[in-house]
Amino acid sequence: MQIAQNSVAAFHYTLTDDEGQVIDSSEGREPLTYLHGSGQIVPGLEKQMEGRAVGDKFVADVTAEEGYGVHHAELMQEVPREAFQGVEDIQPGMQFQGRGPQGEINVIVTKVEDDMVFIDGNHPLAGKTLHFAIEVTDLRAATEEELAHGHVHGAGGHHH
Repeated sequence: MQIAQNSVAAFHYTLTDDEGQVIDSSEGREPLTYLHGSGQIVPGLEKQMEGRAVGDKFVADVTAEEGYGVHHAELMQEVPREAFQGVEDIQPGMQFQGRGPQGEINVIVTKVEDDMVFIDGNHPLAGKTLHFAIEVTDLRAATEEELAHGHVHGAGGHHH
């Protein structure tokens, strides 16, 4: 069996940046399980998973456009400190949810200067090429219920 539309695949991964620094890994955890074709993993990785089988080990390089998107300068803003009502001590690295033109947006504080807070609404991996080392560990056909719900159920997946 090969990974295709509506199959459930599980894989171990190590994600690194261009410098080889590990960003994330499934090492020491259960493999990541997803419903292929449902947009649960970044598009570039999903494309490279297509046609793979259990036991396959490969490296997938994913461009920013097919990963977490390009970096948008307009999502970086300076906001008056008073916009953060009820938050006494605003520090770089703090995350908040705000409203943007397309609805809710997650932002991270990048800098605080006097009465101004600098925020970034880009995904932390936006604009970066992603380097995945992949090992496919399991593969099966999705159940009717999983297809109806659009996600994996059971071991390694979502429970209702």
